[in-house]
Amino acid sequence: MSQRNTAVTDQVTDCPLPEVLRLIGDKWCIQILVELGAGPRRFTQLERAIEGVSRRMLTLNLRNLERNGLVTRTVHPDAPPSVEYAITPLAEDVREPLELLAEWARRATPALIAARQEYDARPRGL
Repeated sequence: MSQRNTAVTDQVTDCPLPEVLRLIGDKWCIQILVELGAGPRRFTQLERAIEGVSRRMLTLNLRNLERNGLVTRTVHPDAPPSVEYAITPLAEDVREPLELLAEWARRATPALIAARQEYDARPRGL
């Protein structure tokens, strides 16, 4: 019978990183957080600023971010009523790491593409 290293297994299964990456690693969530990092925005302002996002996807992602405490939704009782979204202090905490990751992605993309092309050009089978 083989023995498992339960300490390593427990460490991997207890790691919150995959859950956080599923939440903020989404294409639209990152763009929403970046846009709201510049200040509160109305729905239509977000819709115009985030190229390619549908109303439905924007709505779903805003609700998910709100549900997870990263975005606040404020309804102003104007005529007609308006809704404004803003990032929370929790989301503000993740802005710097996201900006660093985005900068790394910009620098690394050419090398990633070159590595992928080199790998794809290799003969298969051996």
